[in-house]
Amino acid sequence: MKAVRLVKPGSPLEAQEIAIPELGAHDVLIRVEAAGICHSDAHYRAGISPVEPLPLTLGHEVAGVVEKTGPEVQAFKIGDRVCVHYLVTCGRCIYCEAGTEQFCSAVQMIGKNRDGGYAEFIVVPERSVFRLPDEIPSEQGAILMCSSATSLHALNKARLHRGETVAIFGAGGLGISALQLAKHFGALEVFAVDINSRKLDFARQFGAIPIDASAGDPVQQLRELTSGHGVDVALELIGLPLTMRQAVQSLAILGRAALVGLTRETFEVAPYAELLNREAEIIGVSDHLASELPLLLELARTQTLDLAHVVTRTVPLEAAAINGVLDRLEDFGEDVRVVITP
Repeated sequence: MKAVRLVKPGSPLEAQEIAIPELGAHDVLIRVEAAGICHSDAHYRAGISPVEPLPLTLGHEVAGVVEKTGPEVQAFKIGDRVCVHYLVTCGRCIYCEAGTEQFCSAVQMIGKNRDGGYAEFIVVPERSVFRLPDEIPSEQGAILMCSSATSLHALNKARLHRGETVAIFGAGGLGISALQLAKHFGALEVFAVDINSRKLDFARQFGAIPIDASAGDPVQQLRELTSGHGVDVALELIGLPLTMRQAVQSLAILGRAALVGLTRETFEVAPYAELLNREAEIIGVSDHLASELPLLLELARTQTLDLAHVVTRTVPLEAAAINGVLDRLEDFGEDVRVVITP
C-alpha cells in the first residue's frame, strides 16, 4: 500500500510502498478515507517532538471504513464507518483503569509511536475504534479525533463553568472547536486571540470576540474588555512561549490557564503577581480521553459542533502536497484544517 512517512527528522516526508499490516485477534483494518494534518505533525517532522521508530507513517486524525476484522472483534463489521482514538493502550494498568489512559506505561500514539493514517490502510485495536455516525462526513470525523477532542479535554481540565469568560490563544483548527464548545458549555464571552485577520474573521462568525494580537498587547486588550478583571479561563493552543506567558498574564482572580501547544522552550512566570496573589493555576493538557469521545461525536452529529467550514481544503495522499501543508503550518499560515483524502 502507499504511505507517506517520516524517514529523518528535519527532512521532508517521503512516499513509500509498504505492506498492508497484519491483523491481530482484536485488531481492525481500516481503509482510510480521511486523515487530518495537525500542527503536531509539523513538530514531529521538525524533530521538536521525537518520533520513533523511524521510518514511520504520520497521521493521528483518522476516519475510514472497516475493511477487515480480527477473529475476536465483537463490535465492528466490514463496511462500518469509523474514526480512531489515537492512543493505543493496554487497558489494564492503573492509569487505564482510572480513565487517564494517556499515561499508560505501554501507550502508543498512532502517527508517532506506531504507523498512522497518512496511508491507504491502518490497523488499530478494537478498543481504539469508534463508530462514525452517518451525519458526520469522514473529513470532519477525522479532525474530531484530535483538534476537537483535545479542545474538549482542555476545557474539561480548565473546569470551565457556566457564566465564565474564556480567551483562546490560536484561532486555528483547535481554536474554532474550542470556542464552539465553550459557548455550548455556557461561557459568557469567548475571546479569540490571533495575529491572522482571516482566522479572526472566521472566529467572529462562531460568536467569538476577536483580539488582534498584531495590533497591540492582547493581555491589555483582554483586560480592557473585561473591566480590568481578566478572563476566567485561557487556552493556549499555539505552542509559543510568548502566547503561553500572555495566557497566564490574562487571567482573572482564580483563573486557569490550560496549556495545549507544544514547544521545547520555556517561559517566565512572576509567581506572586501572576499566580499566588490571584490563586491562579497553570494546567498542562495531554491529549484527550476515550471517555470524552461519545459526547463529542454526538455534538458533531447534531451540528451543535459545526465543522462544515473548518476543513478549509483537502489534499491527495502525495508527499509533496502534504509537505506543503506542513510548511504552511510551521509558518502559522491561513489554513484552519487540511485533510488528506487518499
